[in-house]
Amino acid sequence: MIDYDTLKNWTFPSIEHRYTADDSMRYALALGLGDDPMDPLQLQFVNDTHAGQPLALPTMAVVLGFPGSWMQDPGTGIDFTKIVHGEEEITLHAPLPAAGTVRAEHRVVSIVDKGEGRGATVTYDKELHDAATGRWLATVRHTTFARGNGGFSAKDGKTDSTPPAPPKPPTGAPDQVLEISTLPQQALLYRLCADRNPLHSDPATAKAAGFARPILHGLCTYGIAGRALLTAWGGGQPETLKNLFARFSSPVYPGETLRFEMYRGAAPGEVAFRAIAVEREVTVLDAGRAVLTR
Repeated sequence: MIDYDTLKNWTFPSIEHRYTADDSMRYALALGLGDDPMDPLQLQFVNDTHAGQPLALPTMAVVLGFPGSWMQDPGTGIDFTKIVHGEEEITLHAPLPAAGTVRAEHRVVSIVDKGEGRGATVTYDKELHDAATGRWLATVRHTTFARGNGGFSAKDGKTDSTPPAPPKPPTGAPDQVLEISTLPQQALLYRLCADRNPLHSDPATAKAAGFARPILHGLCTYGIAGRALLTAWGGGQPETLKNLFARFSSPVYPGETLRFEMYRGAAPGEVAFRAIAVEREVTVLDAGRAVLTR
């Protein structure tokens, strides 16, 4: 069972992560970039086209300084077998270098008890800084839905307030639609970037978890969303993406086609979106929103 004070004050080690231009290209390839090897906007992320280096995709912030499966530690009180990824948000403060060393600092910011039998949400932040200069690069907010941990606040009344639900995108005709096909081996590529959970690579593990076959990492789907937004709204230029939020609503099977339905927001640069697995007509990312500047 979760103990609110213990989890809220969970101590994370400071992480220094050195990465290379090859890592940046590997991340881009894991999101499917290069599927059109004649497209210069794709090639800039998978080729040495900028002073001998690629450009780094902004969503790579989610894999830099990865803290590992810390929720698996029994001390957290979290039932690790019943967690699912709930939401992800990045805020970019500066463009990510294609290679370098970053320092990552993590902290738990919110624990919400939804009630006995209804689970809990655990939200933690990652601050990314350039280790050499101290420059603040990105803030990453990750929310996990701990399905097996509702009801912990009954012992002491401690729980954080439930945040307001993020608004869903409109249901009318989208301003932009973009379809991106995933590869059958997409999850096998993406696991080379950070997450080696066998749910994404081992058929027996996936079947034991109730899936017909291994599923795509949620953060791979999220990264593909970033790719779609840069293509449709940012001219393919990574520095245009300033913020990206999405709620995970259903898994993706590698090989499916993702349709991104995007709507111009009220403020300049704002975009609302959803992602649909075309073959099943299932929404896999919902309540998406982004801010891009040109």
